[in-house]
Amino acid sequence: MADQNSLVTHLIELRSRVLKAFLSVFFVFLCLVYFAQDLYLWIATPLQEALPDNAQMIATDVASSFFAPFKLTMVLSFFIAIPMVLYQIWGFIAPGLYKNEKRLIAPLLFSSTLLFYLGMAFAYYVVFPLAFAFFTSVIPEGIVNNTDISSYLNFVLKIFFAFGLSFEIPIAIVLMCWTGMTTPDSLREKRPYVIVGVFVLGMLLTPPDIISQTLLAIPMWILFECGVIVGSIYTRKKKEDSPEEQI
Repeated sequence: MADQNSLVTHLIELRSRVLKAFLSVFFVFLCLVYFAQDLYLWIATPLQEALPDNAQMIATDVASSFFAPFKLTMVLSFFIAIPMVLYQIWGFIAPGLYKNEKRLIAPLLFSSTLLFYLGMAFAYYVVFPLAFAFFTSVIPEGIVNNTDISSYLNFVLKIFFAFGLSFEIPIAIVLMCWTGMTTPDSLREKRPYVIVGVFVLGMLLTPPDIISQTLLAIPMWILFECGVIVGSIYTRKKKEDSPEEQI
């Protein structure tokens, strides 16, 4: 009976946390929806600056001029509300963690959010200008590049997710070292395979040009090295913790 009451209590707590996370995203959306058109113009700036004078963005579907900015606003609302969403996740799992686990998870939640934002910023300010300049430079003569706004948005969101998730590599490495799935020394031995792997991932996750592939692969390699260093520090601290400190 006590177990059933405990399960019900946890389910109620989970429902409350999920509702708060949803409301935080919805609140950000309400704040941004008025600026939906401006947000789309901002996200389209890298392409518009690279397009030749005789080209422009177009809407090939009747409702795409409304739904594309609306969809962008929804996605950006979730991105902006990620700290609040992670805070609710932390509030739900924290009571069941040991002291040393809390010291690890709290910084990781903050770091994962920051790295995801950095990945998106890197894509917008570095990758997009170079990639779009390359795309527009190889347009065959006599062809006008009139990009559909919905297709462009899908492309941009895909790149945002690819770079945002790729910048989470250090977090994944720290978690694997912390849980004992691997060790920093083992990862160092696999460095040649990792280098090949990040370039393969760069080829799969980015458009088919060497510029954007390299701009994703090199940061992934650097982040891998950072993750190994941080993983070594956490592994060393874990060994130094006494059983009394972990309770």
